[in-house]
Amino acid sequence: MQNVTLPIMTRLNLLEETRFEKLPVTVYRDKETAAIEVAARIAALIKRKQQRGERAVLGLATGATPVGVYEELVRLYREEGLSFRNVVTFNLDEYYPMQPTSAQSYVTFMHENLFDHIDIERENVHIPDGTLAPEEVAAFCLNYERQIAECGGLDLQLLGIGRTGHVGFNEPGSAPNSGTRLVTLDDLTRRDASRDFGGKEYVPRKAITMGIGTIFQAREIVLLAWSGKKAPIIKKAVEGEVSSEVPATYLQLAENVEFIVDEEAAAELTRFDKPWLVKDCVWDEQLIKKAVIWLSNTLGKPILKLTDEDYNSNGMAQLATEQGPAYAINIRIFNKLQHTITGWPGGKPGADDSQRPERALPATKRVVIFSPHPDDDVISMGGTFIRLIDQGHDVHVAYQTSGNTAVWDDDVLRYMEFAIDFAASLGKEASQLQAVYDESRHFIQQKQTNQVDTEAIRNVKGFIRKSEAIAGARYAGLADDHIHFQALPFYESGKTSKNSVTDKDIELTMALLQQVQPQQVFVAGDFADPNGTHVVCFNIVNEALRRLRKTESWVEACWMWMYRGAWHEFKPYEIEMAVPLSPQEVIRKRNAIFKHQSQKDTPVFPGDDAREFWVRAEHRNRETAQQYDRLGMANYEAMEAFVRWHF
Repeated sequence: MQNVTLPIMTRLNLLEETRFEKLPVTVYRDKETAAIEVAARIAALIKRKQQRGERAVLGLATGATPVGVYEELVRLYREEGLSFRNVVTFNLDEYYPMQPTSAQSYVTFMHENLFDHIDIERENVHIPDGTLAPEEVAAFCLNYERQIAECGGLDLQLLGIGRTGHVGFNEPGSAPNSGTRLVTLDDLTRRDASRDFGGKEYVPRKAITMGIGTIFQAREIVLLAWSGKKAPIIKKAVEGEVSSEVPATYLQLAENVEFIVDEEAAAELTRFDKPWLVKDCVWDEQLIKKAVIWLSNTLGKPILKLTDEDYNSNGMAQLATEQGPAYAINIRIFNKLQHTITGWPGGKPGADDSQRPERALPATKRVVIFSPHPDDDVISMGGTFIRLIDQGHDVHVAYQTSGNTAVWDDDVLRYMEFAIDFAASLGKEASQLQAVYDESRHFIQQKQTNQVDTEAIRNVKGFIRKSEAIAGARYAGLADDHIHFQALPFYESGKTSKNSVTDKDIELTMALLQQVQPQQVFVAGDFADPNGTHVVCFNIVNEALRRLRKTESWVEACWMWMYRGAWHEFKPYEIEMAVPLSPQEVIRKRNAIFKHQSQKDTPVFPGDDAREFWVRAEHRNRETAQQYDRLGMANYEAMEAFVRWHF
């Protein structure tokens, strides 16, 4: 009897945990594990079809998400003899217009990541044609549908998901019965693609895509999503109402669909984000803090005003029963939040530091602020940067990359013209400068989308970012010999796609750390985009400290604090140190950001926020302060937030 009951109860518990989810979601520890499992599923389908003498018809996706799946399929072909001779593929989409030889073409993508490495017959590969004349597109789309039908339909359709909720290029407004067609791309989709194209203005405005109706006809649909960057849209797609505003929600209506995500992409699903709403919890301090803050924000009441009834009516009765009454929990969490606030980010000398985020000793600390790009230091923690210097700490800043891909070409010519005029004003021979200028101007006029700049142009762009960084650090009060430019090799590809990290990157970082031997290190803690420069730079510092710890005793006394960039902030329950800024300090931070003139107005890569960086930073810092105020803390002008990392 026990053997029968246990599985039933397990299934019931799972149903309760996933009751907010309107379609099946499988969560894997990481994207590598998930990709291997999906590739194994595809391989099994191919083999079943082979045994029956049938073709396996696959719908394939492009972009960073399925790359791991394709890598594993290639490995299975090379090492385990998986043949693709019976496989027919239909790709979801292609930009329009687009030459198949372009670096951004999905034809190029599929051949580089899959087709060139397996034994698939070329006549079995189908990708929408981005070279068609406008009057030919409609007929092509009808024929694409006909070809899929003639092959017996799609056995498995692989999907990714965009931040607009698009699948394929079915943008908001797409109909659930739509077929293959020409579509206009959403502005957010084009912004997300801007790095691949060297700027949003170069991203095509249209694309040819399979429709939602075409996708629905597949016998199996598998949607993949990795990283915290996709977490918000996964929550909408899985738990939201079906709506044309989020086309992925149409998949809730399919009987043969499964979302396969990693833990970070699943993080905002209710069962992970607010588990107290779906099951009994093991209440550790972090979860209690998160739940109480959520309850306070949900009800619009300061923490100290929450009641037992509030707990009981909002899924937190278990917590109130086990650790209540509510007021005792409120006091505990209020005090924890209160203790994160400090005007002494380097520690307050002579103070009892048992309830403070930083140590009192040593009174004067050696500090290294690592800045992935030449402006992240002042944008992300400019107020704390200035405060540390004002309070007498020995502060160094290390700019990890040159940032030379994020400067407008016009600025290069402007600075070259300045150099020529300056040389002439000194009576210096400027013919060599003039020749470089003429060559650079000609190159820029003929420059192709995402083409790698000449060495001279890359150098000037790097010099622009370097001079701005020096100006910003000096304004903060830093001496020139405390400003370090690492120019880590991984970044210096001249392209938006970077090289792999090597020991050289780590060794350069170890050398700087060994030189300073800091008690405090500040690093960018942006993990939402696993391919972003911030997370790469974080991993380099983390590995450098990990290696040094094996031989250097000073590392034991070194604390590493993470800050966030210009786009997102830590959530209140995550924050371990909150540094309040006065109105005057907000202005000082703004002025430091203003030193980065090449990034003002419209930066080359603005992300999905069109506002200037200083505006974003101030809004984010004020919002953090307002969140603390709403929870019942003191009302400050602004706050910069930090989380400690234990390396």
